[in-house]
Amino acid sequence: MIWRTAVVTLALGAIAAYGQPAIEEIKIHADPAPRVRPFETITLQVRVYGELDGERGRLRRDGAKLEVLEPDGGWLTKPFRYQGKDDEEFLNEFQSTAGRIFGQLAGEFVLQDAVLYIAPEKPGRYTVRAELEGRQAEITIEVSRSAPSYKKPEKYSFGPERRPADPYRRLAEHWAPVIAQETWWQPKADYITRFDYDGDWQGDNNWKHLEEGTSQAYVHYTAMETETHWFLVYNIFHPRDYSDKCVAGTCHENDNEGLILAIRKDGSEFGKLQAMETLAHNNIYSFTADPTIRGGVHDVDGRIEFRDHRPVIFIESGGHGIYGARSSHARYELSEDRFTAGTGVTYVYKGKAERPRHPNDRNVGYELLPIYSEWWLKTGKETGWKQRTFDDYFTYTPLGGRPGAVYSSIGGAFYGRAFGRNKAKPFWGWHDNRTRKRKVLAVGQWGLDPAYAMSRDLKFPEPYSLSYTFNPYLNLPRGSYRMTGSAPAAPAARAPRSGTYEFAVVVDGSVEAMIRRGYLSFYVLSGAPDVEAQFDPAQAIPAAELADVRLRKLRGRGKVRLVEKPSAANGYSLRIRIDDPKGGRSAYRIRVEWRR
Repeated sequence: MIWRTAVVTLALGAIAAYGQPAIEEIKIHADPAPRVRPFETITLQVRVYGELDGERGRLRRDGAKLEVLEPDGGWLTKPFRYQGKDDEEFLNEFQSTAGRIFGQLAGEFVLQDAVLYIAPEKPGRYTVRAELEGRQAEITIEVSRSAPSYKKPEKYSFGPERRPADPYRRLAEHWAPVIAQETWWQPKADYITRFDYDGDWQGDNNWKHLEEGTSQAYVHYTAMETETHWFLVYNIFHPRDYSDKCVAGTCHENDNEGLILAIRKDGSEFGKLQAMETLAHNNIYSFTADPTIRGGVHDVDGRIEFRDHRPVIFIESGGHGIYGARSSHARYELSEDRFTAGTGVTYVYKGKAERPRHPNDRNVGYELLPIYSEWWLKTGKETGWKQRTFDDYFTYTPLGGRPGAVYSSIGGAFYGRAFGRNKAKPFWGWHDNRTRKRKVLAVGQWGLDPAYAMSRDLKFPEPYSLSYTFNPYLNLPRGSYRMTGSAPAAPAARAPRSGTYEFAVVVDGSVEAMIRRGYLSFYVLSGAPDVEAQFDPAQAIPAAELADVRLRKLRGRGKVRLVEKPSAANGYSLRIRIDDPKGGRSAYRIRVEWRR
């Protein structure tokens, strides 16, 4: 692991110092003080002074280079506009013609005169030096465990997740990306996490709960399958999209961008990754691992960079756009394990949600959360979900004669109000500016129908099928789903008044089965992580309140009980618990008898 001491340049206001007063002195101001606990942060501002018409005072300049002199003396973020109280007045440098031009140019930008200093773990005294136009300044920072803590405690923590019996889980774990997440002056807003990081599902309090919510790392995922490919969708959520100069729409509550992997089936367990597309501010970027793939509506933006077998992505701080690690937009060097503009955290899949120790941490473990159960079962208006999680409901209307969504109306955005209204979107609300403008893909089509979307963005070698064998989000013809996954339900209007739903399952330990509109899924509570199930896809339990539900255990040695009947509150889900008390795998066959 290589952690180099960063040299950070405060560069923007120094667009051109031509015709402006010469710099006579620079100083480093520590906010709140040059004393900090290990792994915590303070702000360092570089103040510049000169003389104009016999008056000495403050100049509007940045561009200073800052560095920590000791090799292990801490880290510096990339520059930002100082956010604290600054009561020193500036000299009027813009009286001349050249000065007025400079002032007009500078006025369009942010004077980025500050950085965040991240203290190392080892207590001691460390020196930060600033240099600008031949002038230097130094400040000594004391790192001490007895220093005041400026870090607010987190109120929420999440335990281990129940492992879903998802047949695509191992695939999603195998290809889960290495994430190089840049950090800035609000590092906790750059940490990846879950939507309910603050203990609730309300989207309009996520901005204000930033400090008290958990910083545990999560990535949301889902999978689709065609006859020739698997498509893995990863969503990466942040509580805030922020900047050091928030103007209309540039900062907002909640942030969710992501990537899609196209994996060709080659007879092996995990296939071969062919292409990766990433989302950054409503623009898609395409990267390939297969040299035979050519550009379509989109050009190929570069090759996929790998760490071991996993693709590496870069996420920018503040706005959180996602790019391949070799993109011209990326500010991370994998070979050096270094963020080129300042600081960042690298995340790797470990099956557990770890917290970054500080804003320049490495190899922080993240957990995967299934999008289908976490988000999708809450987004359709038919589900009866009442909390303020989604908004901007719309009817998905795909182009190219492709199938529509299972739900007639889906939430196109996460419910958010702080700074910007409903700016963050789940993957079924994403769009790409180029393909939407050219009427190639509709809103949501890139995420909901990735086989079709990526075949338009890029040109894949044959074979390449557009026929799904598994896609629980689209209204596909009956019988097109894999038996190991799920089955579509019959429309409620045509459902009978009573019926049965029968399935067989092999378990080892305790398992919870969920039946929802014909979809059958399992959560392993204890015991072996794999569940084998069989059922008839022609069966369905209607999305309706049921007057009576009875379980009959036709086979099995343990206990079977009803946990929850379908209702509007739970999205019309029927939940059954199976407890097998003895060691080893055991086969069960269960019949559900229901009456509306």
